[in-house]
Formats: sequence, structure tokens, C-alpha cells
Amino acid sequence: MNNISDKAVVSPKAKLGDNIKIFPFVYIEDYVEIGDNCVIFPFVSILNGTRLGKDNKVHQGSVLGALPQDFAFKGERSEVVVGDNNVIRENVIINRGTHEGCKTVIGNNNMLMEGVHVSHDTKIGDFNVFGYGTKIAGDCQIGDGVIFSSSVIENAGTRVGNLAMLQAGTRFSKDVPPYVIAGGNPIEYAGPNNTMMEAWKIDERIRKHVANAYRLVFNGKVSVFDAALQIRDQVPDGEQVRNIIEFLNSTKVGIISK
Repeated sequence: MNNISDKAVVSPKAKLGDNIKIFPFVYIEDYVEIGDNCVIFPFVSILNGTRLGKDNKVHQGSVLGALPQDFAFKGERSEVVVGDNNVIRENVIINRGTHEGCKTVIGNNNMLMEGVHVSHDTKIGDFNVFGYGTKIAGDCQIGDGVIFSSSVIENAGTRVGNLAMLQAGTRFSKDVPPYVIAGGNPIEYAGPNNTMMEAWKIDERIRKHVANAYRLVFNGKVSVFDAALQIRDQVPDGEQVRNIIEFLNSTKVGIISK
């Protein structure tokens, strides 16, 4: 049974699961889906095109499914899709996609702290943490297990690979490869993220392979694509090394420097 305050405004067209708690002064529009066991705290707005999975908590003042802040938006029907077991803290804004059928996607088990903004058409994986006031522009891609410290700014069309960490206050317009720490202004590579790799049960031998791969990338005098070839030739094969090579080969905007 759902527990919905009589002071909340919930469209009868919204599709609600079971055991949902909705506090006073929540506003939920027509084309919204909310999965089982979600908690929606006061003064949250969940707007058309938003689909929430199970076991999510959305805190005060957040807006999900806000219209995209994109001049290309002409009123098309688009979506925000949020997975399961996410914590969305106070005053978070998540814009829906820009064009018909497009989506902004938040995966599972993410923490979005106070004041985070996720813009249109961005795709976010699982087990990520976004610190206070972090701003993610449109059309970005973020992998799994990424940590954004507070007040990070990710510019449009960039990517962050798995298990990367962005230090507080940094901003970037280039791709941040997987398994690295990066920070400063201008942003720079600051070494492999051994703490997160260890936490994700990546053994020491593989961590050394990752470090050796990034020595070729950041200490060499060759292009990103030549560095990827050197990694393939000189670093023992493995899942993480293949992830690095694939990430380097698929960059469209280039990667951060040292």
C-alpha cells in the first residue's frame, strides 16, 4: 500500500508501484512512472517523461524531468530514466532528453549530493558519487564507480571512464580515461586510482599493468592512438587494459593531459 500525503499533487495518470511514500507538497505530472519502495520527500517535482525504478530516495527541492536547457529543444516527448537504489539529495536537477525518444539515463546505486545538475541526454552508469554542486553538461557519458568531488564541472560531450576520480573544483572539456585520478585547473592526470581499483577487487598485478599503460599515454611523446598501439604491444592483456585501449581509440574530443 502506498502512503501518499493529501497535500501532494499526484496526477491520476501517473503509474505508481507499491509501498511508495510521498510527502506533502510533492508535484507529480501525468507521464511519470515510479517503482516500488521509493520515497519522495517534500517539495520534489517529478515531471513528464520521468521513469524511476525501485528503492530510490528523492530529497527536498529536487526536479526530475526538467525541460532540457538546449536551444535545439522544440517540445518533443523525451525521458529521464532512473534505475534502482539511487539517492538523490536536495536541490538536484535532472533534465530529460532533447529530441523525440531521447533519454537522460541514471543507472543503479548512485549518490547525487546536494545541488548536482545532470543535463540532457547524459548517460550515467552504476555506483557513482557526485559531490556537492557538481554540474554535468549535456551529452556526457560516465561509467561505473566514478567519484566526482564537490563543485566539479564536466563540459558537454565528454566522457569519464570506470573508477576514475575527479578532484574538487576541477573542470574539464576532454575525456577522462578509466582508473585515473585527475584534478586541478587546468585539469591534469594525477596517477592511477589505486584506492578504487583495490576496492573493486582488482589485484595488484593488474593495477601495475594499468599504471604501466598510463606511463605510455602520459609520459610518451606520441599521439593517443599511437599510445593505444604501444599499450597493446607492451602491456599484458586483460579486461582493464582492454578497457583503456578501447576508451583511447574511441575518443572524439581527446583526453586530458599531464
